[in-house]
Amino acid sequence: MGSASIGYQFGISARFHLRSDVAVSSLPCKVDISRKSFFSAASSTHKEFSNRARVCSLPDIDEYCDEKVETPILDSIETPSQLKNLSVKELKQLADEIRNELLSVLWKTQKPVNQSLAAIELTLALHYVFRAPVDKILWDSVEQTYAHKVLTGRWSAIPSRQNNGISRVTSRLESEYDTFGTGHGCNSISAGLGLAVARDMKGKRDRVVAVIDNVTITAGQAYEAMSNAGYLDSNMIVILNDSRHSLHPNMAEGSKASISALSSIMSKIQSSQIFRKFRELAKAMTKKIGKGMYEWAAKVDEYARGMVGPTGSTLFEELGLYYIGPVDGHNIGDLVCVFREVASLDSMGPVLVHVITDENRDAETGKNIVVKDRRTYSDCFVEALVMEAEKDRDIVVVHAGMEMDPSLVTFQERFPDRFFNVGMAEQHAVTFSAGLSSGGLKPFCIIPSAFLQRAYDQVVHDVDRQRKAVRFVITSAGLVGSDGPVQCGAFDIAFMSSLPNMIAMAPADEDELVDMVATAAYITDRPVCFRFPRGAIVNKNYLVRTGSPIEIGRGRVVVEGQDVALLGYGAMVQNCLNAHSLLSKLGLNVTVADARFCKPLDIKLVRDLCQKHKFLITVEEGCVGGFGSHVAQFIALDGQLDGIIKWRPIVLPDGYIEEASPSEQLALAGLTGHHIAATALSLLGRTREALLLMS
Repeated sequence: MGSASIGYQFGISARFHLRSDVAVSSLPCKVDISRKSFFSAASSTHKEFSNRARVCSLPDIDEYCDEKVETPILDSIETPSQLKNLSVKELKQLADEIRNELLSVLWKTQKPVNQSLAAIELTLALHYVFRAPVDKILWDSVEQTYAHKVLTGRWSAIPSRQNNGISRVTSRLESEYDTFGTGHGCNSISAGLGLAVARDMKGKRDRVVAVIDNVTITAGQAYEAMSNAGYLDSNMIVILNDSRHSLHPNMAEGSKASISALSSIMSKIQSSQIFRKFRELAKAMTKKIGKGMYEWAAKVDEYARGMVGPTGSTLFEELGLYYIGPVDGHNIGDLVCVFREVASLDSMGPVLVHVITDENRDAETGKNIVVKDRRTYSDCFVEALVMEAEKDRDIVVVHAGMEMDPSLVTFQERFPDRFFNVGMAEQHAVTFSAGLSSGGLKPFCIIPSAFLQRAYDQVVHDVDRQRKAVRFVITSAGLVGSDGPVQCGAFDIAFMSSLPNMIAMAPADEDELVDMVATAAYITDRPVCFRFPRGAIVNKNYLVRTGSPIEIGRGRVVVEGQDVALLGYGAMVQNCLNAHSLLSKLGLNVTVADARFCKPLDIKLVRDLCQKHKFLITVEEGCVGGFGSHVAQFIALDGQLDGIIKWRPIVLPDGYIEEASPSEQLALAGLTGHHIAATALSLLGRTREALLLMS
């Protein structure tokens, strides 16, 4: 048996015990849990910048593709209520069937699915004990919900989760079993508490279960919610799915919540009605004796429970939640036993059940293959940043968000003491970066666009208002394909460019991205942000060069033309060039300009475009109120709209675009080269040609 350890606070550690077979006792029966092979994807760590490849650990493809694995129990399940007819032994077999079925589909996505597989037994136990959708089960993390979707009648749609298939997240519009929509994590306890209070006020008796993992629980909202739940003393159950994952894989061995026969017994005792009622009776008696006796007894109780619980478990008690655990998250018998006892309790306040799952079980049985990917904007950004950091020892990186882009490992390995990954703590990341700047360093604060929304107050007051030189690197800007509206970066142009001291820019291609990294490193008197999309770069053979700072507030004309000017911001410059190519075939030679900056706007460039053309079309992959609005504000105040120029904005629609391929999302948003060209043709009165272009 081999082991590795990752330390983590509150006993939520990541020590992996890789065992071929485990037998654990459970109530009501003994269950042998055999470890079957499943997918484990790991992104490669490359020190060379070129020819980046992703190394994935995949199961034997022949095993899952060439022959159909029989799933007799799964085939008989149409709703979660049918699970109640199964024995614990049959539930274990069903877990294996679901694991095999998920593997047969999800390995094709080449995305890590370990969290989904690790939560299968937990999901089965929850649906076995509770009566969804009457009882409310809320999921905090997207990655935990595939087994839930399988059990709630959506298995046939999982292979086609794009193009009107099922959503990657839980959604009330999709199923009555999805109590609350998942967003970026850490919302399940807050929403669950709201449901519990509403239930009590309406005199209902349904149960509320919030499932959160040890990644999303790092966000401050989770602790705010637990503190409020403890104060209100509402009946609800919080399941902490501790997958033994840590942000700091190189941390020295620390304390961990271990699973043993003793912990299993203690968890069952803690959750039993007899023990809980005895504890409540003792509390009531000591209250009658006097306040001093009550406080003394409470301290004894806390000390005793701290002795049998893992390190940090008393934190949840301090917040007002009754702690039970740790429980083996792969032992269905133990899970069912504990959940039954917890579900039977009335008027006992909030309870936290600490469940240990291992998302790296049998990872070594996978097969390593190499998948060649085109280099991405993120790859080029990291390579350029490493070059700048080689020259400037003051450059540091702060990363926040649900997942870290694999390309950042290059910087992390090269400068381990200058790299800080804070997880889902975006507010902290922003203010931490402001503090680093105050201390004389040059922080690059890397946060995906959708996650930066969570820290906007800190951006305003801790950075922009104080003119702190924090360099915001906004990744996953614009449409994000299979991650749909949950991680879509639609709003950052608008909310960042509205700040008085912020410099906001966006590169048209990887070459400009390299220069903007150098520009950001050069700026020391105010905050700056730049955004770039997911996906491949324009020139697949591009070699990163040393960047050169760009003059602040200066755009450029890419192609000279007449009559119509296409002014693109960021990656949309490429779509403007595609429109130029389409229009050239129709005998039209339009101008294409690259704004580079949203703020400060290149007013000379905009004024020249207005004076030399009849029509100005601004194009951005962002919501209304962004780049186009800044252009409109200027040309209105400058009197350009009083002349011959007519202006049309092309922005993301006022709605949420669901999951689809990137090209399909761009088409739905009206941002393709064809849409831009058709807009130009319509302005020129060539409506028929515009319609033909879109047909």
